[in-house]
Amino acid sequence: MKFVSTRGGMAPANFMDILLDGLAPDGGLVVPETTPRLNTDELAALRDLSYAELAARIIGLFATDIPREDLERITETAYGTDRFPENTVPVTYLHDEFFLVGLSAGPTMAFKDLAMQFLGQAIPYVLEKTGRTLNIVGATSGDTGSSAEHAFKGAPGVSVYMLSPKGRMSAVQRAQMYSITDSNIHNLVVDGVFDDCQDIVKAVNNDADFKRTHHIGAVNSINFGRIAAQVVYYFWAWLRYTDIVDEDYTTENAGHREIAVCVPSGNFGNIYAGHLARRMGVPIARLMLATNENNVLDEFFTTGHYTPRSRENTYATSSPSMDISKASNLERFVYDLVGAKEFPEAWAQLDAQGTVDLESYVARLGAEFGFASAKSVHQDRLDSIRATFEETGVVIDPHTADGVTVAKRLSDATLPVLIMETAKPDKFRETVVEALGQDAPDTSDVVKDMLKREQFTVDMPNSADAIKAYIEEEDR
Repeated sequence: MKFVSTRGGMAPANFMDILLDGLAPDGGLVVPETTPRLNTDELAALRDLSYAELAARIIGLFATDIPREDLERITETAYGTDRFPENTVPVTYLHDEFFLVGLSAGPTMAFKDLAMQFLGQAIPYVLEKTGRTLNIVGATSGDTGSSAEHAFKGAPGVSVYMLSPKGRMSAVQRAQMYSITDSNIHNLVVDGVFDDCQDIVKAVNNDADFKRTHHIGAVNSINFGRIAAQVVYYFWAWLRYTDIVDEDYTTENAGHREIAVCVPSGNFGNIYAGHLARRMGVPIARLMLATNENNVLDEFFTTGHYTPRSRENTYATSSPSMDISKASNLERFVYDLVGAKEFPEAWAQLDAQGTVDLESYVARLGAEFGFASAKSVHQDRLDSIRATFEETGVVIDPHTADGVTVAKRLSDATLPVLIMETAKPDKFRETVVEALGQDAPDTSDVVKDMLKREQFTVDMPNSADAIKAYIEEEDR
């Protein structure tokens, strides 16, 4: 398997090469030259695998340059019981045709652990093989940062410089990141929003000389290694749904094997992995995209116009990890949508005009690619948290509540809908308490202890040059 850039300026490269580099040298995002596809029999053969075994099998379709036995050892460690419970990703029946895919059982209580724990094993493996070191520069709206830092803290040959937006994350998100004391972890708090942090990361990566001199890499969802790891749980979720239908759940729809998935989305990485899983053969009939008030992606999938918003027009909401107005991974999807030949001209509109007009493709977004979208607002989140608790006894976080809201809004009752959970409610207790009042569960002792710890940060201006100067000083 070889990988190329969406922008056409990169020679085909292996998985281990692109795992360290993040962005392509031409500023584009890395995509596989071809998409592997599994037939019905091959899908059925995956049913009895453990999560770690499934991860090795699916990621191995992309990481063909990593020996199978090494990849199996990497995934066995990444998804071991010291990091995840034995049932790594539980799929739970909620009610009617709705199911919850439990993605937040990892060390930082967020779905990003499932990809980041893989990278936390795979990247040091590649560094050891190649004799290299790596400075990871990332941006977070809340969960990527803590997942990355907990995956790489103390890792040999790796330092992490994580940019986070000042005042834009929950107290638990901040505590998970800022209380880490390992010397290879640097929390840089930027005077700006997430999109500013993401722009700085791209600017650092686009400085070829600086990137080469300081061995810069990325673990944001611009890194295809993360996407490959996220694809796994779409296979897993569909396989576990079929188990439920066959053994525990009987409805008029019991014989139906196609599913819809609903994904809360900010940077488009998670749902892009679902799109890729669909292309690989998972029978996902509909990809429901849920946004919050920062609904740039909803606008794109309903109108065909993608217009990122400014810092001033990016709202601070009660689902803060989705407070994003520039969805990096949309570039990968647009590349699939318009094709490699047409992509450069289509995407060039973004720099020239600040918008991309693909209105002529709107019909294909649903009919060919299965996408539908809607937005959720604060009151919707409160209502969904309360309704889900009253109907099922399950407490969900506000981002997952965006997913529940949109799943109910878009469902036509002909398909089961698997809602992709994003985080544990403990991470966003203020909103959960607002929704449930005295019924809100107590904060866990683990979280209470974490919130008391001293926090270590470095305040930074909204400047790529300032970030580079800091890295340069630390990397001496």
